[in-house]
Amino acid sequence: MKFFPILTVFALLITLTHVSAQINTPAASPSATVTQVIGLSKVTVDYSRPMLKGRQMVGSKLIPYGQVWRTGANKIPNLTLSHDMAVEGKSIKAGTYGLVTIPGEKKWTVVLSKNANQWGTYNYKAEEDLMRFDVEAGKTNATVEQFTFSFVTLTPASAHLIMQWENTEIKIRLSHDAEAGILKEIDEKTAAAEVTSETYYDAANYYFEHDKDLNKAYAWASKLVEMDKKYWTYYVRAKIAAKLGKCDVALADAQAGLVDATKDNDQAYVENLQRIIQQCSGK
Repeated sequence: MKFFPILTVFALLITLTHVSAQINTPAASPSATVTQVIGLSKVTVDYSRPMLKGRQMVGSKLIPYGQVWRTGANKIPNLTLSHDMAVEGKSIKAGTYGLVTIPGEKKWTVVLSKNANQWGTYNYKAEEDLMRFDVEAGKTNATVEQFTFSFVTLTPASAHLIMQWENTEIKIRLSHDAEAGILKEIDEKTAAAEVTSETYYDAANYYFEHDKDLNKAYAWASKLVEMDKKYWTYYVRAKIAAKLGKCDVALADAQAGLVDATKDNDQAYVENLQRIIQQCSGK
């Protein structure tokens, strides 16, 4: 019994020596994260990136057609949406979802799972699916050695999440229509007890640029000029007034703004204000 503590300590020392002797090497399928803001939503994909290493993958025994694939390596990819948005036209709540696929020769089935914490698809359960949809199987222009997710065809409200490996690619359309939220925020902030000049500036500009109620935009621009007489605030009201046919106001604002814009050598505003003067002259 006297030797038991000594043997225990000796075994512990051997274990610690073995751990400290391990060599850190690069992962065969390193983890990666790709993020893109679409509309007002932040979209993030966390995944692992295996390499081909001379192997045939898609459509082979390694990744057969018609069977659920983990879509990469290690833990299944996680798709995180900061806002409710549409995935291939179907509305999805904000949250984190697992992403697996069922490869096909011409089409792939993409599966979003409510269970994002899956190591591979060994314990995949179809009853945990949130949604499924089919996408076309495309061909890459060149062989893609390392499994890759990226975002392409970005617009203010949409993008495609593209997955590429070997000679295969699939695209998933993501969209976020932020306008309803923006209009609600504008209504709330412009109706507040205290409204900043920045709020009036943003509200008036948004309504002007997105062809909303110009009379509302003009009212906000007028409050903006009352609060902050700068050449850029004069320009906001001038362009709205010109579009409404209020050329007397547009000319007065453009001429007032042009003086300070010229002094500050802000050529972009000088040109914009001059354009309004030319537009409204003689009207």
